[in-house]
Amino acid sequence: MTTVLVVGSGGREHALAWRLSLDPGVARVLVAPGNAGTARTPKLENVAIAATDIAGLIALVRREAVDFTVIGPETPLSLGIVDQFQAQGLPVFGPRQNAAELESSKAFTKDFLARHKIPTAAYAVFTELAPALAYIDKHGAPIVVKADGLAAGKGVVVATNVDEAKAAVTDMLGGRFAAAGARVVIEEFLSGVEASYIVIAANQDFVPMATSQDHKRVGAGDTGPNTGGMGAYSPARVVTPEIEARIQREIIAPTLAGMAAEGRPFTGFLYAGIMIDAHNNPRVLEFNTRMGDPETQPILARLLSPLLPVLQAAANNTLAGKTLDWDARVALGVVLCAEGYPGDVRKNDVIAGLDDADTDTLVFHAGTKAQGDAVLTDGGRVLCVVGLGADTQSAKAAAYARAETITWPGRFMRPDIGWRAV
Repeated sequence: MTTVLVVGSGGREHALAWRLSLDPGVARVLVAPGNAGTARTPKLENVAIAATDIAGLIALVRREAVDFTVIGPETPLSLGIVDQFQAQGLPVFGPRQNAAELESSKAFTKDFLARHKIPTAAYAVFTELAPALAYIDKHGAPIVVKADGLAAGKGVVVATNVDEAKAAVTDMLGGRFAAAGARVVIEEFLSGVEASYIVIAANQDFVPMATSQDHKRVGAGDTGPNTGGMGAYSPARVVTPEIEARIQREIIAPTLAGMAAEGRPFTGFLYAGIMIDAHNNPRVLEFNTRMGDPETQPILARLLSPLLPVLQAAANNTLAGKTLDWDARVALGVVLCAEGYPGDVRKNDVIAGLDDADTDTLVFHAGTKAQGDAVLTDGGRVLCVVGLGADTQSAKAAAYARAETITWPGRFMRPDIGWRAV
């Protein structure tokens, strides 16, 4: 019987640990550090070690005879956790530090895409304010401003006017995101419909995950500031079989080939944020080097196949020929947020309604902590409630009906997750 470690504490990690616990042969899943939800899920055990405490995690793996480790969030990947595990001979799934740069540096990614002629938006990179402001004056708005480094999903501003773009650049280069914002990417605004396309990759082989569509803006109708994600559904209707074939052929395959050619072979979850324009042309908005949050929750709610053997095959570079099976139903996840998100949030409120059972929904925890028998809010995105249904409308109805039963002071959610499909 296998012991698995999942590193991280968010909704993505709760979903990963839950799904791995369902695999035949998995005896237990350790989660470091986990949250109140992972503490309450059968076969899952929290361990109070931070996701960035790489030495502590290696010691845990040895102490608990962990057979396989899955890295959830981007920060430990950018710190080289996979390199250090591999140096110790410990089986692990995720990209090495030099491959994780596809997410940890937007400037690296844009230059990489340009070198390999992979479709994306026109761009320029700046470290000083005056030339960045001049570039904005030249190109006008709408225009997109991105902090180069990791900013917890909040380092992107889609500016609708020049003043907003200049304020974003001034803010980032002025230190809002510390070192992550010391360099900025300013790029062409791409119009169309966005989708998330995630694969399990091993060098140049890959197995597609189910398609999904995230909702980044905090408000209904895609209004307000960008967030880490307010909800997602799977499959994404916009990704037709023809478009999916193009994404694989024009984006995923050449990205993996290019990384291998540059001495950065990629093993891990490769997440391409794709913009599909009015002519059905896909272009890369960004890469993440891990599963998305909240996309993971509805995607894994639809997964029928065991997950661990595919991740192990990728880690062993024997992924060729592997496939995954998916539930034909739609899964839709709505994120329940704390008052103030995506800014300063209210914490430590008792969450009511978590114990109500419902066979058509799943509740994944993100920003939660346990206090005795109570579960308290402990972050901006607190929970993700996933509904399953024969179509998007029924999945949405199930998710929102369950979400309405879970309450705490100031709790809010977007009312329109899945609106493009409904």
